[in-house]
Amino acid sequence: MLSVVIVGGLHADARKAAVGQLLADVPGSVVLHHDLATAAAGTVVRTIRDATGILSAGETPLVNDCACCALREDLVPELRRLDAAGTLRLAVVELWDSVEPKAMAEVVAAGGLTVTGVITAVDPALVLPCLGNGDDLAERGLAAAATDQRTVADTFARQLEYAPVLAVLDSPEADEEDRELLAQLHPTARQVPIGGGSQTDPVGTRYPVRHSAHSPLVRAALAGFDVESAAAAQHPACALLPAEADAHGVSTLVWHRRRPFHPERLYEALEDITCAAARSRGRFWLADKPDVLLHWDAAGGALCVESAGPWLASLPDAAWDMVPPVRRAAAAMDWHPEHGDCCQHLVFTSPGLDRDGLERLLESCLLTDAEYSAGRDAWKRLPPAFDTLLEV
Repeated sequence: MLSVVIVGGLHADARKAAVGQLLADVPGSVVLHHDLATAAAGTVVRTIRDATGILSAGETPLVNDCACCALREDLVPELRRLDAAGTLRLAVVELWDSVEPKAMAEVVAAGGLTVTGVITAVDPALVLPCLGNGDDLAERGLAAAATDQRTVADTFARQLEYAPVLAVLDSPEADEEDRELLAQLHPTARQVPIGGGSQTDPVGTRYPVRHSAHSPLVRAALAGFDVESAAAAQHPACALLPAEADAHGVSTLVWHRRRPFHPERLYEALEDITCAAARSRGRFWLADKPDVLLHWDAAGGALCVESAGPWLASLPDAAWDMVPPVRRAAAAMDWHPEHGDCCQHLVFTSPGLDRDGLERLLESCLLTDAEYSAGRDAWKRLPPAFDTLLEV
């Protein structure tokens, strides 16, 4: 059966280096790429190539004026055709710059094909500039549809954090702070070095690159990938968030509390909290909506807040059977005798992070002792400052 590995990322040079290495290392491999740059003209250009060059090229029309929709419609039939030929070992799906790997991995798996790996290619020197870039993708010519409202920062963050493997370009412009930032943003990722004529081992010795079918990148590409587990790892209720860290000028603050936020005070502090770190994410608890788990997702100075459904503590026992086991397990590990899984669990990662100042600001947004003691009925009567943001 044909193995499919997905390689994505906004860093085009790193992505192309990773794809090129896979082609060179795996005999009987091809790369499928859909170029969305021509979407404005109404088509998406598809190419299939191997290590010697382009084997075929074609166009597919937009679907519902959406280039990503066209990619979804075209990708699975092409992969099935390659699989049916029975002559290939590996199909590398090289995503266009702003396409996110989660959606494509789920499309490929739903099409009955075997996703053996998802890799995001990264240039460490570009991590902080990307996370700090609040420009709309449309402004950079990277939008996948006329309605695409994503930014460079939030798109890059999702690309980075979804993939279990990071192909890291050997970039001479990257320093220790850049590499530490990458490590703290996604500490569970397997990092595989790519690019250049040589690589460096952990003690700094330089040695020639010798690619083979047993190279770390190939092993990562063929290691196996579970779409459902990957989705669960991104859900705010059970996400594998980074842990506390502080090294090379980069810090990660994990802020965990058992008292709800006052909606007005938190709303007034949103700009300062959002801009305090290059990246922040997690789940939080508002006093006026005590039964709703809220998702915090910030990058590039912009914050996205949305409901992620109810806290498990608010559900009747009979409803627990409908909750995925991974969600129940995550809640059980952090269960409080009074509040259940209701909590604040926010993680902030950035160079030069003012940890003490950020903690003071967050603490000031919690209910006071008197407000907390008033109880849930009183909490629900607090001004609903987040209703507009949540489009309630």
